Amino acid sequence: MLVAASALVGGCHGGDARPAAHSPVIMDGIVRVATAFEIPDFHPYSQFGSGAAQYAYDPLVHVTSGGEVVPGLATSWRAASRSADFTLRRGVTCSDGTVLKASDVARSLTHAADPRNRFAGARSTLPSVPFTVTADDKAGTVSVRMSSPYSFVVRSVGMLPVVCPAGLEDPRSLARSTSGTGPYVLSSYRSGGPYVFVRRKGYAWGPGGARTGVRGQPQRIVLSVVSQESTAANLLLTGGVNLARLTGPDRARLVGHGLTTADVPAVVGLTFFNQRRGRPLSDPAVRRALVAALDRQGLANVAVGGSGRPAADLTAADAVCHGDLAAAHLPSGGALRTLREAGWTKGADGALVKDGRPLRLRVISSPDLGSTLPSVGELMAATWEGLGVRVDLVSESLNALVSALYRDGNFDVVVGTSPGPSLPAGLIPYLSGPPPARGLNFAHVTNPAYDRLVAQALRESEEASCPTWKRATAEVFRAADALPVADGASTVYGYRTTFSTGSGGEVVPTSIRLHR
Repeated sequence: MLVAASALVGGCHGGDARPAAHSPVIMDGIVRVATAFEIPDFHPYSQFGSGAAQYAYDPLVHVTSGGEVVPGLATSWRAASRSADFTLRRGVTCSDGTVLKASDVARSLTHAADPRNRFAGARSTLPSVPFTVTADDKAGTVSVRMSSPYSFVVRSVGMLPVVCPAGLEDPRSLARSTSGTGPYVLSSYRSGGPYVFVRRKGYAWGPGGARTGVRGQPQRIVLSVVSQESTAANLLLTGGVNLARLTGPDRARLVGHGLTTADVPAVVGLTFFNQRRGRPLSDPAVRRALVAALDRQGLANVAVGGSGRPAADLTAADAVCHGDLAAAHLPSGGALRTLREAGWTKGADGALVKDGRPLRLRVISSPDLGSTLPSVGELMAATWEGLGVRVDLVSESLNALVSALYRDGNFDVVVGTSPGPSLPAGLIPYLSGPPPARGLNFAHVTNPAYDRLVAQALRESEEASCPTWKRATAEVFRAADALPVADGASTVYGYRTTFSTGSGGEVVPTSIRLHR
């Protein structure tokens, strides 16, 4: 999502990237990965730690780049609308040597879902309805029971990183250390980076049966903070980093240099409007007018740094239940008329005023989420200023943007970007439910029509639910609760490095091979 912190990391088995010609692999080398921002907390259920979790933690299942669910810690599973049962793989061990039991998995899932813990990273993955987890250690099974129907139980609960017993005994330790069953262990942490992961011995339960100790697999993975995409591009060309993800125009400089590449569908410029009581955009008429005034084609061109395509949906093109919905349901035309009908008039200076107060907006974005996003915000601001809106345009660091969304709420419009979520249900906590700190609904969205259709979709099977999910998204567009700007892509690059990607374009750690 917009605020789900994600380094260039991943935990899903998928297709190979497009490789250039490479020489033989290097034994036990070091792969350096560029990440756009600091990781202040490595707890796998926290807002920032969830992005790096796949190096040290495994989920029950993985999802391939083609959307197929494949075994992880679980070798098999079965699911219904209110339940899922997983059978665990035998012989899985934690990084401290402890054998993982079914009851350990149940305890980890229960800990992640406990609302008292307020784990932002876990809440963006787990179902939006309460559930309970039980286990049978003798049979090696974990059973999940939902309080109400939820059509994507396996793809949500099954994708959560599992924390081992030692980590659950001392949860505070997980901020600076790891306690999982994954292929790597966090060995070095410094504020601001780099962050060093060291390969485990004996790991043999990765996606597709992946194991450690394979030729060319790096002994160490080093995450380095590289906040500017132009710098990351330079480092890729010179070998300063081996892996990086870019979204902006610097990608053009990397063509023809023998880099391995994998394109990742994304929604660029995913925009939310703060509807908190007392903010100007709590009035749906104002939101509809502002969206109707925008030149969506022009915004799309800016968002992708060239000839863009206005986004069709709130999710990326490869997401489950993706549809061509935006153009038909977003407000268009008649912006000034809508504002007049809502009681806004122009003063002598051309500013829109109602009850003696000007219409003033704080529009925020962060280049850490995409190099073109501040420019998207600038074009939005210019359009709205032409209507008579006063706009305070702010480009923030990622940490400052997260603070504005989840702590002080000091924003009216936020422009972000997202490669996911891969499921329409992943949007539920952002478009409904409690605001921070109890929930993820940072824009204070209240849309009864959306809520009603979501409840209906969750009662339907995965295959049959897509028409209802699309109707729910259409209601979001009609209310101007959110605006996706452009259908675009980011690209994962490898310098003398080959890799495979999973759902969302994440790099599968066990697939990385370093070449001479």
